[in-house]
Amino acid sequence: MGADTTSAPAAAGAPPLARVVGPGMFYGWYVAAACLVIMCVTVGVSYYGLSLFLQPLRDEHGWSNAVVSGATGAFFVISGVAGFVAGPFIDRAGPRRFLAIGITLTAISAAAVGFVAEIWQLYAVYAVLAVAYGLGAIVPVSTLMSRWFIHQRAKATMISSTGVSLGGAVLVPIGAVLIDHGGLRLAAPVLGLVVFVVAMPVLLLVVAPAPADLGLEPDGGFRPAHAHRLDEVAQYRVWTRADAIRTVPFWAATIAFFLALGATTGVLIYQLSFLQEPDKLGSRSQAALAVTVTTIGSIVARTLVGLVADRLDKRRMAAVLFVAQAAAILLYLVVHDTVPIYLAALLFGFTVGNVYLVQSLLVGELFGLVSFATVYGMIALTGQIGSGLSLVAVGALVDAHGYTAPFLFLAVLDVVAAAAVLLARAPAPETRRRPDRAAVIGSRG
Repeated sequence: MGADTTSAPAAAGAPPLARVVGPGMFYGWYVAAACLVIMCVTVGVSYYGLSLFLQPLRDEHGWSNAVVSGATGAFFVISGVAGFVAGPFIDRAGPRRFLAIGITLTAISAAAVGFVAEIWQLYAVYAVLAVAYGLGAIVPVSTLMSRWFIHQRAKATMISSTGVSLGGAVLVPIGAVLIDHGGLRLAAPVLGLVVFVVAMPVLLLVVAPAPADLGLEPDGGFRPAHAHRLDEVAQYRVWTRADAIRTVPFWAATIAFFLALGATTGVLIYQLSFLQEPDKLGSRSQAALAVTVTTIGSIVARTLVGLVADRLDKRRMAAVLFVAQAAAILLYLVVHDTVPIYLAALLFGFTVGNVYLVQSLLVGELFGLVSFATVYGMIALTGQIGSGLSLVAVGALVDAHGYTAPFLFLAVLDVVAAAAVLLARAPAPETRRRPDRAAVIGSRG
């Protein structure tokens, strides 16, 4: 994992694993691996579960696409608001306690999906699931990675975010089998239980909030020789929300991910039901396998990109990803045979696996680690709103016209996002003295 220094002796209050692991590997890599496991079950159930729950909710209750998509869209908006509100508190109080809250709420609300009987109950359960996602998923995990790593941040974020794709690859097929055997009343409680019994022990046993809490530096003191090396002074700059929104890079990134995540989410949530259409794969099991192919593609692509992204311009990376995703969406529309459909799913996976990765990396590169959650929470909020609005639009269009019109719409969103993200250049440097690192990010839960 690079030229890391050995772990320092564990401080009082350090997680149990930090007290027993021997020297030889920077402890941040253990944190990244723990976040992979946490993301696998929490995001695997809350994010990919939305597509898994979509058709059974329609079939079991006779609800329309617009009704269920409205609840799903509300999920993304509410989760974005939750991350936005929590961002400054995560920066001040640390991400660990927010992950604990998010894990608990995810387990409870996911299990409750199996027992909804009225539309208002669906919206209420999805609202709690959304708060869980906003507090205990992308924002706190990305904050952890930005604290533990500066020069190897892409590699570490690749590891942690691979859990999202693993969750889709493992939990969607399992959930589909459970639904076939016992409906949502079986599948949802089982998935909720998996979240709690897997994620909570990993969080409590492994995760430390920041390297300073263990007497370490970010990256374990590693300094790269490659040209695209981040300015460490800029990484410790303190940003308020007012400061950030006065910059062009903030608005360029915000607009780009508002559009791109709308496109990504629109396809992800409707992929399973779209591929069950008679002129596509025609069955839930084959469609679930295509989702697995997508997630495998995302894991492979994220791994490859994560190994080299620390050396690359994140704006250009994002632009290429968005254009490639537009091509994958269009390919989905024009192919009808099994093998070409799986190839389209694979190509889509290559792109979707890196959208959230590059969002986190770009924000960290532009705005640093001290105020990461504060700024990332704002950009993530607009991305979640874009996802929610996209789902509402796609649901209405599917009900009225089928899948062609909404998928064309999503492809256009990606192309516009590619143009917008190229404007996200680093803000002008400031000349104020860098604050003491431990005072800024150490000793927080």
